[in-house]
Amino acid sequence: MIKPFVVRPMLALCLIASCPYTLAAEGGVGRPITGQQVFSNAGIVPPEPGWVMSLSSIWYDGDLKGSTQVPIGGAVSTGLDMKVSYTIANFTHVWDTGKGRWNYASAVGVPVQYTDVSASITGPRGRTLGTSDSGTQFADMLVTPIAAGYHFDAVNHISFSLPIYVPTGAYNVDRLANPGQNTYTFMPTVAFTHLDGKGGEFTLSSGLEFYTENDDTDYQNGDIFTLDAIWTHGFGNGWAAGMAAGYIQQISDDTGSGAPSSFRGRSVGAGPIIGWTGKFADAQANLSLRWVPEFDTKNRPEGNGVAVNMTLAFF
Repeated sequence: MIKPFVVRPMLALCLIASCPYTLAAEGGVGRPITGQQVFSNAGIVPPEPGWVMSLSSIWYDGDLKGSTQVPIGGAVSTGLDMKVSYTIANFTHVWDTGKGRWNYASAVGVPVQYTDVSASITGPRGRTLGTSDSGTQFADMLVTPIAAGYHFDAVNHISFSLPIYVPTGAYNVDRLANPGQNTYTFMPTVAFTHLDGKGGEFTLSSGLEFYTENDDTDYQNGDIFTLDAIWTHGFGNGWAAGMAAGYIQQISDDTGSGAPSSFRGRSVGAGPIIGWTGKFADAQANLSLRWVPEFDTKNRPEGNGVAVNMTLAFF
C-alpha cells in the first residue's frame, strides 16, 4: 500500500481529448487544439470513489492563408478561416476499488459547438460550392469506458485511458460548419503527473488518434499524435500559475476521395495558465484559465486557443 495523499480532484480523464480541431484531416480539421489536451492532475485517478463533474469551454480563432489546399467533403478549399467555440459537460465516476496502487474510472462528455468557417471551395470539375457557413449544434459525444491510474508514491502518478468519440453530432456533407465528423475516433492516452507538494505540478500527456472512414465521403483521416504539458508553481491559498504547451503531428496520410498526397498537419504552441483549487459548498473545486497561441504550424490554421474550466468533485 502507498502512503495516503491528497489529490486536487481535477480528474482530467473526463476532459482529455475534449477539444474539437486540428488540420490535415477531412474538412481541414481533426479533433485536438494545440495545448488543450492536458489538464491538472491528468495522471491521477483518485483513490476515493465518487463523482467528478466538469464544464470546459474552448475558443479557437485561426486561419490558413495562402494557396494551401485542404479537403472538404470531396472538394478542396483555400484561404480557410475558422472560429470555434466548444463547450463540453463531463461526468466521471470513480469506481470503488480501494486505496491501493491501482484505481479506475469511467466518463462521458456531452459537447455543444459553435462553428464559423469561411473558405474558397471548389468542387468536382471546378464547380464552386460555397464560401462561408456557421451554426451552433451538438457535437460528437465523448465516451471513456475505462481509465486506470497507478500511484508510484505520494507525488508520482500515471494514468491510461481510452477516450472514444462517437458520431452523434450534427453532420451534413453539404455544409462547411459541421460540429460532428461522422467518424468514430479512438484515442489511447497516457498521462504522468508529478506533484511538488507546494501546490504546483508537472503533467505530461500523450495520445494517438485513430479515425474510422467517413462513409458519406469515402474519406479516411490519417492518424494523429499529440503531446501536451503543463507546469505550475503554487503561490498559496490554492492559487497556482505556470505554462501550458502542446505539439500536434499527423503521422500518416489521409486516403480516399479527394485526399491530397502527403498532406500532414503539424502545430506547436505555448502560453500561460492560472488556476485555483479549494472548497466550494460540499465539493472540491478547481478553476483554471489558459491561453495557448500557436507559433509553428504546417498544413493547418494558425491562431490562438483560450480555455476556461470548472471542475467539482464529490467524494
